[in-house]
Amino acid sequence: MSERAWPEVGELVVCTVRDVKDFAAFVSLDEYGDREGLIPISEVATGWIKYIRDHIREGQKVVCKVLYVDRNRAHIDLSLKDVNEHQRREKIREWKNESKAKKWIGFAAKASGEPAENIESALYKKYGDLYSVFEDIATSGEKVLDKTDLSPGVAQALAKVASENVKVPRVTVSGNLVLTSTKPDGVNIIRRALRSAEPKIHDADIEILYVGAPIYRIKVTAPDYKKAEKAIEKAASAAIGVVERAGGEGKFVKKPKSGKAA
Repeated sequence: MSERAWPEVGELVVCTVRDVKDFAAFVSLDEYGDREGLIPISEVATGWIKYIRDHIREGQKVVCKVLYVDRNRAHIDLSLKDVNEHQRREKIREWKNESKAKKWIGFAAKASGEPAENIESALYKKYGDLYSVFEDIATSGEKVLDKTDLSPGVAQALAKVASENVKVPRVTVSGNLVLTSTKPDGVNIIRRALRSAEPKIHDADIEILYVGAPIYRIKVTAPDYKKAEKAIEKAASAAIGVVERAGGEGKFVKKPKSGKAA
């Protein structure tokens, strides 16, 4: 989605069906100030169409591909059949996210006293969309807004809204540490090793769980797999290093990816 007043040819747009005729369907483009578009019957569905209303109806939300734009005549041709199910789902998800972001900007505008259109313009200029801004703020804090033209007051208001409304995606990876030591003080060596396996890593939560000697579970939760796997490797290496330097043995067996954490 963008700040442009007109869509580009090839772009996917969310539309509301306003009127269905025997030869075409007339729609409004939800993201472009309800500009009107036309879906010819040949672009409604593949194959021969006997009754157009078997495929499209008034009030329906549809995702279309832009085929032609004539700004002078204010005319937009669209295709419904050229959009597959995956594209439709992704576009609807994006549109819903942008709609939520616009509402959140309204909250920030009210809190900061800055007009919502000014905030939107500054964010579009930097990001090209709105929802990803809130994801970045929720993940990295309001410092991501330093390169925009927004005042500190607006940045703080946006950060507050992001913290209250955006759930930062998290993933979890885990694995087993196998630590053994035959030294008389082996228990203390293992304890030191496990303490070293919980380094402070930004945005990563590390948890050590006792499975049953000599096996200990490491679980790491982070914003993405790359960061989570880097953190778990660092934690495991630290623990194994302590044990090996004390004459013991250690190894790490990583479990398959477990998906997003709650």
